[in-house]
Amino acid sequence: MFRFAHPELLYLLILLPLLVLFYLLMAARKRKAIAAFGDPGLLETLMPLRSPRREAMKFVLVLVALSFIITGAAGPRFGSKLQQVKREGVELIIALDVSNSMLAQDIKPSRLQAAKQAISRVVEKLNNDKIGLIVFAGDAYVQLPITTDYASAKFFLQNIDTDIVPVQGTAIGAAITMAIKSFTPESKTSKAIIVITDGENHQDDAILAAKSAREQGIHVHAVGMGQAQGAPIPEPRAPGEYMKDANGNVVISKLDEETLKAIAQAGEGLFVRASDANFGLNTLLDEINRMDKTLIEERVFSDYDEKYQYFLAAGLILLLVEFMLLARKNKYLLKINLFGR
Repeated sequence: MFRFAHPELLYLLILLPLLVLFYLLMAARKRKAIAAFGDPGLLETLMPLRSPRREAMKFVLVLVALSFIITGAAGPRFGSKLQQVKREGVELIIALDVSNSMLAQDIKPSRLQAAKQAISRVVEKLNNDKIGLIVFAGDAYVQLPITTDYASAKFFLQNIDTDIVPVQGTAIGAAITMAIKSFTPESKTSKAIIVITDGENHQDDAILAAKSAREQGIHVHAVGMGQAQGAPIPEPRAPGEYMKDANGNVVISKLDEETLKAIAQAGEGLFVRASDANFGLNTLLDEINRMDKTLIEERVFSDYDEKYQYFLAAGLILLLVEFMLLARKNKYLLKINLFGR
């Protein structure tokens, strides 16, 4: 099997006939100039070292060298070879709270933005692992199905905001249940869920969902967003103002650390409280890296053997020969007569 990696470069071969035409025009012009100067036969005796044959040979060498170099630059590939690639890793699903309380700024620049930045850094450190994203507030939704496409994970992460989920609330249990269903079916790969939330106003049995996950071999970790003293929640559509309750009091969102610890304990995972200095996902990533790595996928790729180097080498050798070949006859070699007396 044969193909070129960059076939568009073969269009440069059009230059070769143009160079031939240019060479013939210049040769004709040179002969015309000599004829105008005097008798060509007589002038030939005045220029004994001139060698039109050598000049033509040097030009042919340049043409052939250019053809080899252009062909080599196009990337010729001969034959094919099969390459087997195996990936071993774990499956990880991150469930991110996008309720309005995640807009609180007790973690800079906000709980949600800090979480997105930390997740992005985690994605950059993954190697052969599968990752999925789930967003939740009053209900849970799959933002990114589990995949090894880390570029897509970062792209979808950028578009996450509090208005991505229509119903407000903190349905942690629904997020864990959705994550359980989102793993690769019947896969024996080690699995883990990371729930990132402030844990406030949870409206379902998240502890029961974490126990259910652990019964299916899935570890559930929790990252607590926010501080114990809490912070007001900025109004998304009214900069400088904060959310208020029915009585007109500013709402203070506080971290529910005890609930998140209970969720992590039920899922036999870790609880980490995030802060400005240490978000905690690196600690969880270290824990995940200690999990048993299993075969995630095995693929067979068809690849080609690159042969461009042979063409480039041949072209350079011909250019070197052309450089060393004199355009004129060697006056010393003309004196040698091996068969004379």
